[in-house]
Amino acid sequence: MFTGIVESVGTVTRVTESGSTAQLTIRADLEGDYVHGESIAVNGVCLTVASSEADEWTADVMRVTLETTALAGLAVGSRVNLERALRADARLGGHMMLGHVDGTARLVSADVQPEWTDLTFEIPQELERYVVRKGSIALNGTSLTVAALEGTLATVSLIPTTLTETTFGDLAPGDLVNVEVDVIGKYVEKMLGERA
Repeated sequence: MFTGIVESVGTVTRVTESGSTAQLTIRADLEGDYVHGESIAVNGVCLTVASSEADEWTADVMRVTLETTALAGLAVGSRVNLERALRADARLGGHMMLGHVDGTARLVSADVQPEWTDLTFEIPQELERYVVRKGSIALNGTSLTVAALEGTLATVSLIPTTLTETTFGDLAPGDLVNVEVDVIGKYVEKMLGERA
């Protein structure tokens, strides 16, 4: 499980395509050594450390993940948001996230103000019912609050700290980000549907 509090911004140092899978190698400044088999969220996608050396680690990425997330757009030099899995004794600073991305959203516009920046994303229509104004949404692995919602257009307001300590400052209109909606809403919907 993750919380959407980005620990570090890493850099992709190698992308290796191999038939139906790929491997990503990422250089990052995360606290502690990498442990074989541990989970790290990369732009919100839960990946497993397959190997590591010094400050780099490599993960295998299945074809279905490449087809359903924005990871396929990563190249050498791409910057990525990183978060290690939540420890049981740690604070839940953002909201509960699984690292199981529901889809991608496209950045439509950026309204830059001196104290904040509003980013508006077009989310997939099938995810619209899980997004509520003032509710939580995970975009590229970052726990954010939906400031405004109009149909499939969701706006988040970012403070300068979020822009500088994540990859959101790198985004331009048209860029894709990974979306994970609030998992609680999906479970509630399923349970209520089964009772109906």
